[in-house]
Order: sequence, then C-alpha cells, then structure tokens
Amino acid sequence: MKMPSYPRLLAVYSGLLTVAFVAMMLMGAVQLHKVKLEEIDVQRINIVEPDGTVRMIISNTARAPGIILRGKEYPHPNRKSAGLLFYNDEGTENGGLIFDGARSKDGKVSSHGHLSFDGYEQDQTMVIEADQDATDDKSSYMAVYDQPAYSLQELMALLDRNRSLPRDEQQAAIKQFFKDHPQSASRLVLGRLPDHSSQLALKDAQGRNRIVIKVAADGTPALQFIDADGKIIDQLPPIQR
Repeated sequence: MKMPSYPRLLAVYSGLLTVAFVAMMLMGAVQLHKVKLEEIDVQRINIVEPDGTVRMIISNTARAPGIILRGKEYPHPNRKSAGLLFYNDEGTENGGLIFDGARSKDGKVSSHGHLSFDGYEQDQTMVIEADQDATDDKSSYMAVYDQPAYSLQELMALLDRNRSLPRDEQQAAIKQFFKDHPQSASRLVLGRLPDHSSQLALKDAQGRNRIVIKVAADGTPALQFIDADGKIIDQLPPIQR
C-alpha cells in the first residue's frame, strides 16, 4: 500500500485539528447556556432580552452608561457612580440604584445612596436617598414628584443637536426649552434634613410647601399651614406673638 506523502499527511492532520476545534467551540457554546461560578470579577453586566433590548445594567463607575432612551444612548451630564439601572420593555431607563462615598485628601467625607423609579420616558417619580457631604451635613429622605407628560427624548435630541455650539448658546436653548415645557414638581418630602430636624412636607402642584409637620433639632414640634406665597397662616402650637 502506498503511503501518503508528508505534505498531504500534514494537510489531513491540520484539517482534523480544525474540525476538532470547531466541534469543541460548538460544544462550549451549548454549555455556556448555563454556567455555575463561585466568584466573578467584572466591570459591567448588561441584562438583555433575546432581541438585544437592554433591561438592566450593573456597572462600576468607569463603565456607567449614559441616558438610554428607546435603545439610543445619550451622554449623562453628571452620572459618576457605580450601581444598577432598570430599563422598561422598550429599552428606556426607568429607575435605578446608585451609590458612592469616600474620604478626600483633605479629610472631608462623602457618602451617597439613591434608589429611584421613573415615569414613562421621564425623570424620577419616587426617590429614596441618603447624602453626607461633610461630617455634620447629612440628610436622608423619601420624596415623591409629579413629572410632565412629554418625553425626555425631546430634551436629549436638543442637547445632541447643540453639542457643538458654545456653552452660552447651549444654556440659552435649554432655558427656552423649559419655557415651553413644564418641569417636575416635588409633592412630598419625608426625612431628616441637614439642620438635624425631621420633617414631612406636603406640597401643591407647583412644588410649594402647604402643610409641614416637623420636629426641630432641639425637639420642638410644629404643625404649619402655609399659603401659596410661603407665609405661615396657622401653626400648632400657636406662633408666639
């Protein structure tokens, strides 16, 4: 029997190796449908639907996403925190949990935690937040907001169009936008304020305090009724004249 030549034998051998490699890759791809790990170090995880629609992003600070609306990402003006962001069925951000904190070189401490849920293609409608900007400057509160009906995509498109303009022209365009579009209004705030008081503030549709229940830092309690101009019209215990 005639033996194959060396070059031909090498070609057959290479072909068998290629087939084996492809088979191993296919087997590995099948196995990757379910993987069990004890520990993983990762900078960002994107949870997506089978069609690629993003539903959740977990990331560190460096890999934090911008603002995603209907699958399109826009730069975020100040997002510099690690966290977890939620997205609706259409791939639009609708809430999240972010957090940070550190001691600066000059010894000043900061800590921040924020959990919020957004309206449809709008900003936050409910917030739970804790802040510490200095040792004696702390606040923690829950807040509820009214948001307008228009889509934030209108504002994002405006910012996108004007990105190459001088900063003063960008600011003028934003100012004009909010002349024609209503902004959010705070309706309720319950929490501990930086002045060490605790307070429940009920607000009107314009975000103005109308009923405030509070306990001052020294323990003094008060129930206040406030008019649209911010004047206290009645208070319990009564205001001392």
